[in-house]
Amino acid sequence: MSPRKKSSSELTKDRIIQTARTQFIKKDFSLVSMREIAKELGCTHGALYYYFKNKAELFNAIVEEDFSTLNQVLEHTLQEEGDDTERLHNILLRFIEFGLNHQSQFEMMFTIRNSVSDTQSEAAALASYQNFAQAVGTLSPRGVKVNEIWSAFLSLQGFVSYYSGFTANFKEAEEAAKVHAKFILKALQCRES
Repeated sequence: MSPRKKSSSELTKDRIIQTARTQFIKKDFSLVSMREIAKELGCTHGALYYYFKNKAELFNAIVEEDFSTLNQVLEHTLQEEGDDTERLHNILLRFIEFGLNHQSQFEMMFTIRNSVSDTQSEAAALASYQNFAQAVGTLSPRGVKVNEIWSAFLSLQGFVSYYSGFTANFKEAEEAAKVHAKFILKALQCRES
């Protein structure tokens, strides 16, 4: 008699998400199958479909979770003590810190998501950007234009993308990150003549 496989009632969305996240990080999204995820969990692949209709929906659940974590980091930073300039600098720095301390997740959120995206993950990405934009707009000493906030956002992503793989974590790029955050801060604070 073969050993009993775990039933779908022993599965949770969280277990599936964590196992899939690990597989997507080890391999490319396109190289991971629902069967492989199920095998790792010790269940049938059919059991996964009770929670997620397909691999893309599972991937999007992971990305949503990551955007939620980033939003919490930015929200916490927004609530810190200090003047507006200090808090704005810290928001820019925490974005970089999140990206470099969670490089694989950041790549899934901002690079891979673009090729797998659906309305669900697009909504999570948009909500995250809106939180960022609102924080920057609130803390900036002048009326910052939408395209300036977007440029700052893209600049932060570019910094993280550049240092990802070259550094293991934020600590290794901290000095450069501080300089970059100050550079963006100055650009946001510049008054047009």
